[in-house]
Amino acid sequence: MQNLTEQLYFSYLDARKNKRNTHNQLAFELDLEHNLCTLAAQIYTNSYQPKPAIAFIVNKPVQREIFAADFADRVVHHLIYRCLYHKHVDPFFIKDSYSCRKGKGTLYGVKRATHFIRSCTQNYTQEAYILKLDISGYFMNMSHNLLYNKVMAFITKKEYLGIPSKTLIQLLRKTIFADVASNCHIKGSKSEWVGLPKDKSLFNKPAGIGLPIGNLTSQIFGNIYLNQLDHYIKNTLQIKYYGRYVDDMIFVHKNKTVLKKIIPKIQAQLDIVGLTIHPKKMYLQHYTKGVLFLGHYIKPYRAYISNRTKANFYKAIPTINHLITANFQITWETMIKVRALLNAYLGTLSHAKCYNLIVKTLQNLDSKFYYFFGFTKNYSKTYIKKDYWLWHYTQTYLFTKQATMYC
Repeated sequence: MQNLTEQLYFSYLDARKNKRNTHNQLAFELDLEHNLCTLAAQIYTNSYQPKPAIAFIVNKPVQREIFAADFADRVVHHLIYRCLYHKHVDPFFIKDSYSCRKGKGTLYGVKRATHFIRSCTQNYTQEAYILKLDISGYFMNMSHNLLYNKVMAFITKKEYLGIPSKTLIQLLRKTIFADVASNCHIKGSKSEWVGLPKDKSLFNKPAGIGLPIGNLTSQIFGNIYLNQLDHYIKNTLQIKYYGRYVDDMIFVHKNKTVLKKIIPKIQAQLDIVGLTIHPKKMYLQHYTKGVLFLGHYIKPYRAYISNRTKANFYKAIPTINHLITANFQITWETMIKVRALLNAYLGTLSHAKCYNLIVKTLQNLDSKFYYFFGFTKNYSKTYIKKDYWLWHYTQTYLFTKQATMYC
């Protein structure tokens, strides 16, 4: 029990990293010791049940249904991640599975795709073709039973980080088989679902089908669900240059016919797990035509940011200006939101060597922005100025610029 509480505390620290100062996180932290002990007792006695999630719609980059788990459930998700992922699951993935893995991600995936093309063409001197496939409604069509069996194949030890495997299995069952659509609170109005295709919503899925987008565990399970397919492509189909980020798959080969022939073979494997290649998102072209992969348009010798990413960056500036000028005084929560929004774009753009685009676009920020925020020298990140960190974390701190802040 004591060890479980300790591991929950470490999981809490992980869970709060990207949720600091949200209402749920603050409420949990307000009585941290009690909440952790209560959660540990529920898990220990097998009385833990996931709380209702918050369901809402996001419209960028595309309209999508999100289920945000309660913060206590996020702590449990991180506990599962800590116990299983890095040492007991991740080593069994192929190198070129990029999502939710330490040292990888979208930028790594773009670099690997660029490497595939350069290597296959011997530095752009030989013929090669690129095939890109997308899986239709990936998370929405996962089978809970199939997923559970795939995850259980990794449970081979008696305990993980001192937690009995029996306890971990109980948490996995309750997480995987949770019917989030019937146990949720809707944020906003149901009218926001208008325009969302029915097969893109868990509210229209039968019991036992579909995972909520937004949970850490869903990202983990997304890697596990198609792990066998990844190895099939690499080892049975012998495709050397292959990579996958969740439901986006990229293949590079010297022979166009080879790429055409593997499509039905891959679909046959997907049929086994209830998934389908998106018929309108298949792409097969000569490498000189370029390929759009993970928000970057990859061509010989160079990679560009996609037009959609640039357009969303431009639109983010008016949103930020509204957030910092809508009210006389800016809350700490608004500062955190602005920082997260801007850094999401600056990280991607700076890696794509878009310095001039960044500088030109940031000139449209309201002057009030600079009272609260600064930038690193290369504009790869924005940060909240020290004065306001002190204000937030030190009750006796007084603003030295209070007279000029809101001029």
